Amino acid sequence: MVKSRFLTNPHDLGVVAVGFSGGQGKAGVDDGPVALIDSGLINQLRNELGYRIHGDEEVEVQLYKDIVLADDPPFRNMLNPRSVSAVTAKIADDVYSHAREGRMVLTLGGDHSIAVGTIAGTARATSDSGNIHGMPVAFVSGLAREERPDIFGWLKEHHMLSLKKLVYIGLRDVDVAEKRILRENGIKAFSMFDIDRHGIGRVVEMALAHIGNDTPIHLSFDVDALDPMWAPRPARPSAAA
Repeated sequence: MVKSRFLTNPHDLGVVAVGFSGGQGKAGVDDGPVALIDSGLINQLRNELGYRIHGDEEVEVQLYKDIVLADDPPFRNMLNPRSVSAVTAKIADDVYSHAREGRMVLTLGGDHSIAVGTIAGTARATSDSGNIHGMPVAFVSGLAREERPDIFGWLKEHHMLSLKKLVYIGLRDVDVAEKRILRENGIKAFSMFDIDRHGIGRVVEMALAHIGNDTPIHLSFDVDALDPMWAPRPARPSAAA
């Protein structure tokens, strides 16, 4: 069982199951939560790891059909911007409802746009103050800002995270503009080359040393980090180094 001074109820686990794929163009990732739950994940968390699943009821997969728009034209080259904004705002509220109770929160997706909601909801509970699946950090760090409330304008200061507390592990296909953003903002990043050179254990140690122990950790694992040989369905597949 994970112990943390940031969790007042570390034995309780809030599960948010997000059946959503609107942050990118491929169908199928919205079935991820169902596949994980049907494979026995919830029972493993309860019986093998000892977590009390919030409510101890069947975890319901949310599809957000009532807020996903049939007509959602692009905005500044973002696909489905209003739908993704509405869904991630709802996710942020759901995550916050668990995090404010001192629970560990596990969000099952879904494409990676859902990280806008998971990070924003967690930050709100713990802070004192083209394809959107690739943009969560830009929005929740303030690198990208929108004033329109229907297109991520709901993100406020208490949803934000510090770039000094951000670490990327396992980067493989980084374009020139992305490299510039990492460099100019001092964002710590470890590539697949770094993992091959140092080993994942040492890389994680260096990442944790960079973050420090004065804040809680939000871990976001994207299937894009896996070689398409093992996970062939990412929206942006790239072979490992």
